[in-house]
Amino acid sequence: MAAHVPIERGSVVLELGPGTCVVTRCLLERGVEESDLACLEYAPEFCALLRALHPRAHIVQGDAYRPDVALRRWIGDRPLAAVVSSLPLMARPELERACVIADYLDLLPPGAPFIQFTYSPSLPVKPERIGASAFATHWIKRNLPPARVLIYRRGGSGLNATQTCPISSI
Repeated sequence: MAAHVPIERGSVVLELGPGTCVVTRCLLERGVEESDLACLEYAPEFCALLRALHPRAHIVQGDAYRPDVALRRWIGDRPLAAVVSSLPLMARPELERACVIADYLDLLPPGAPFIQFTYSPSLPVKPERIGASAFATHWIKRNLPPARVLIYRRGGSGLNATQTCPISSI
């Protein structure tokens, strides 16, 4: 997942559902500055772990499906380089999956990636539904269960999620 994140000094990388920091460590090893990393995590115990291990990262406890406006304020005018998601999207209804990806794509500049891993053989959201393109890596068979990485992107004129998604919240 981290290999698909562009490294741009001064831009923010947003990680959704960092949990035990496995992907977080990979993002930092890739070259993302800790102070440019925002982590949105639901579980308070994982937030405490993130704060202890990565004190310069911006840790927000909250629901990535309905993020708080404070996250947007923290990002401010800095460009968002990528959104890296470990959310269990396939556990949610299709409309909610489409809305959450579309909402985060709305925050990203044209061409910036929304990166998601999945165990599902089908895409969580068909890219045309959210005005995006999608790329899937080959299956990582050494992972148990096997998984793959999906990258959603929008060009210059993507569909605006607020026009089609009733739960748009950012």
